[in-house]
Amino acid sequence: MMNEHPADVLTDLIGVLGDVLRVKAEKIDPEQTFQSMGLDSLLVVEFVAVVNSRYGLRVLATDLYDFPTPASFAREVARAAAESAVAAAPAVAPAVAPAGVAVPAAAGVAAAAAGYEAPAPAAAPARQSPAAAAATGIAEVLREQLAGILCCDPWDINTTAAFNVLGVDSMVGAEFIAVVNRTFGLQERSVLLYEHPNLAAMAAYIATRTGAAAQAVQAARAAQTGHSVPEIGAAPRTPEPAFRPVAVAVAPAVAPAPRAVRPLPAGDLDVLLDAIRDDRLTVDEALVLLGRRG
Repeated sequence: MMNEHPADVLTDLIGVLGDVLRVKAEKIDPEQTFQSMGLDSLLVVEFVAVVNSRYGLRVLATDLYDFPTPASFAREVARAAAESAVAAAPAVAPAVAPAGVAVPAAAGVAAAAAGYEAPAPAAAPARQSPAAAAATGIAEVLREQLAGILCCDPWDINTTAAFNVLGVDSMVGAEFIAVVNRTFGLQERSVLLYEHPNLAAMAAYIATRTGAAAQAVQAARAAQTGHSVPEIGAAPRTPEPAFRPVAVAVAPAVAPAPRAVRPLPAGDLDVLLDAIRDDRLTVDEALVLLGRRG
């Protein structure tokens, strides 16, 4: 995404800032300082990372000291994005002789002076690596899940199209991330949509994050060598002993004493849920505490 007009950039940055602060964009004053909005050091890092991903920049978190409001920061981002676009503009390539037009050998020097060169032969389609194939498979799963949320056909979704182009807003994005987390056993936040702004990029990240890419590479190597490769994380098997010793009765292990249930701290149900997430309480202990509260 490359908005060069400061007003467009400001609107975009306020939307990103709203997602980071968990507030509605219309409640953000563009002339209010980031510090007064409650943007601490961790949220600054998250906000700047999203901005860099969306605009292809390398803004530092410390730059917000020089541009302390969304309005001033938007002007700086628009300026840097415009400079980056100019620097990335392709140079004018020399003229190439059209395919099928023969250049006489005697006119080789004249053709070279005119900028002509022989057309390169068409390259054979590149074969996907195992890791890329794993990412492609995950991208297909993601496409079907997003199509179900958007109520459209999966083939209507281009895996390289940006999420905002596909119509994924903050609400749809939150629902989509929740589905992705359940499917792949992750705990990602909605900021993942900004760090990996299309299905192909998100699939490559998930393939690496879950180990699917490494497992596909191992499987490909095993197929080439003819040896089986254990799954990632599987413990090596111990060979069976030649002679089995006589079984000796072993006293049953004494079960550990149940952990004392701590009283429920003052607060509402959110406190209890936070304690479960932080492994300070088990689900069974939480049920006991709820039962005691009546």
